[in-house]
Amino acid sequence: MTTTPLTSMAHIDYGLDTLFGRVTKSAECLVALEQVENDPTRFALRVQAPVPEDLEQAKTLLVKVEGRKLSGVVRDTERLDDESLKLEVEPD
Repeated sequence: MTTTPLTSMAHIDYGLDTLFGRVTKSAECLVALEQVENDPTRFALRVQAPVPEDLEQAKTLLVKVEGRKLSGVVRDTERLDDESLKLEVEPD
């Protein structure tokens, strides 16, 4: 997978687990797609600030960027120094 420039606008649908079950939310964000070191089956989605406040709790993710659709289960999240959010995703 190649890295997508940070200026790429993406539509993100993400699932949150709540007391009332799964809730799906959507957001339009600037993103970059990155490879995950030591795990070629996963990809990382770096969401540039401002990041939706509950995106860090996402359990599932569907991202539409540059004509591609990628989806999967969020396995790890990391806040970066530039206030962006990196989500490591295992594809479905």
